[in-house]
Amino acid sequence: MIFAPLAIAGACEITLERREDARGFFARSYCDQEFAAQGLNTCWVQMNLSMNLTAGTLRGMHFQRGPAAEEKLVRCLRGRAHDVIVDLRAGSPSFGRHAVVVLDSAALNAVYIPKGVAHGFQALAPETLLQYHHSTAYAPGHEGGVNPLDPELAIDWPLPPVQLSDRDRALPVLKEISPL
Repeated sequence: MIFAPLAIAGACEITLERREDARGFFARSYCDQEFAAQGLNTCWVQMNLSMNLTAGTLRGMHFQRGPAAEEKLVRCLRGRAHDVIVDLRAGSPSFGRHAVVVLDSAALNAVYIPKGVAHGFQALAPETLLQYHHSTAYAPGHEGGVNPLDPELAIDWPLPPVQLSDRDRALPVLKEISPL
């Protein structure tokens, strides 16, 4: 695996190193030793799937607070997604800034998201399927989010946003959120 740091400290894009032949390819998608050597989480307690039927579907920007704060590892299994993370960590030099990774099922790349960083994405193709690994189990009382359409974030969503939930549309803007 190749770990490429993103503009937000602790976040990285993970690209597979494929071994290809006439049958197809083989690639390691996760390894405790390699993740530990990068200083990344190696304990995943929950895995989820997100199926997005329509191109343009927008989900996010979500995070967990306090004792439920979590690292995430997100990979696209079908389709493509414009994946965005926003740094919400108190005292972080990149607080309020975002980074983008295009997750693509053909590349099977992934994004590693540290605690205190919000996550969201826009499906770029119909039936886009994302897989999430979480370091902590979901705790409804600790969930939070920042509005993905907040002009201060200046996220350039590549498609007109569709299928944005009422919950996500009502999320507070960055200036209304206490740093994590």
